[in-house]
Amino acid sequence: MKLAIVGVTGLVGQELLKVIQERNFHFDEFIPVASEKNVGKGFEFNDNKYTIHSLEQACEKAPDVAIFSAGGTVSLEWAPRFAERGTIVIDNSSAWRMDPEKKLVVPEVNGHVLRIDDRIIANPNCSTIQMVLVLAPLHVKYKVKRVVVSTYQSVTGTGKDAVQQLMDERNGVQNGARVYPHRIDFNALPHIDSFLDNGYTKEEMKMVNETRKIMDDQQIGLTATTVRIPTIGGHSEAVNIEFEKEFDLRVVRNTLEKTPGVVVVDDVANNQYPMPIDAQGKDEVFVGRIRRDESQPKTLNVWIVADNLRKGAATNAVQIAEYLVDQGLLK
Repeated sequence: MKLAIVGVTGLVGQELLKVIQERNFHFDEFIPVASEKNVGKGFEFNDNKYTIHSLEQACEKAPDVAIFSAGGTVSLEWAPRFAERGTIVIDNSSAWRMDPEKKLVVPEVNGHVLRIDDRIIANPNCSTIQMVLVLAPLHVKYKVKRVVVSTYQSVTGTGKDAVQQLMDERNGVQNGARVYPHRIDFNALPHIDSFLDNGYTKEEMKMVNETRKIMDDQQIGLTATTVRIPTIGGHSEAVNIEFEKEFDLRVVRNTLEKTPGVVVVDDVANNQYPMPIDAQGKDEVFVGRIRRDESQPKTLNVWIVADNLRKGAATNAVQIAEYLVDQGLLK
């Protein structure tokens, strides 16, 4: 098994290494890949020393699996080139998510769609992953009709420079890192990714389109408002779900408690509910504040939190690779 990580020095790349180590994902040869300025530098992982490769060098080695976390431009150019060498590419960018020929996968929800000839597999947007993990089992029982979601997203979703901007602002550093168009500390920016002609951002439309594709239901109505806030641990979402069928709150709770990858934290009497500070470094998706919407029938409110670098990116990508191995689609 030859494993390549493209973008190994980035936030998601570093988290991938932790996840691979923690989950004991088997590989015989490791190929770290980073930007040209890092090529040739030494790299340590799992008590072994490696040399950082260029994309060209890594492609020539024809790895069995390459997990890409280097942005859409790199993925659009290089994922097909790796795939031509027989590599299975698991891509964390948005480059291939809505390509009708590529699978968009959350293993617990739709891993069954993967086939042996899939060579480029898209990892969904972090905000979408944590939401569909909660929506999917409820969709089976009650059929989701419409979703209204507002997100409160960590600066880690933008990368190292965004974290640096937050810390520079917090520490009073003048002329520090600048990623966002406004101050992020002590602030909330209703602006994630670029704005589109319809007034929504790309991030908001990703949640709409990706949810429908993963859940294989184009009839689900969904509207989103995505907001960046000065947190580190993970993304939070307030989700309002209207169903076709009436539901029982006890059954909803029981269903979510039995859903793989989901942890119910919902004891308001003791101030227990999901928070980013508690989700950081964990692979699970946490759900709480489970309650009926009293303004209209067949509608549920939930609060969902997950570490966007873990289940929202690195963990989901590794789980896809694990699923391929378990199903005999990857030797």
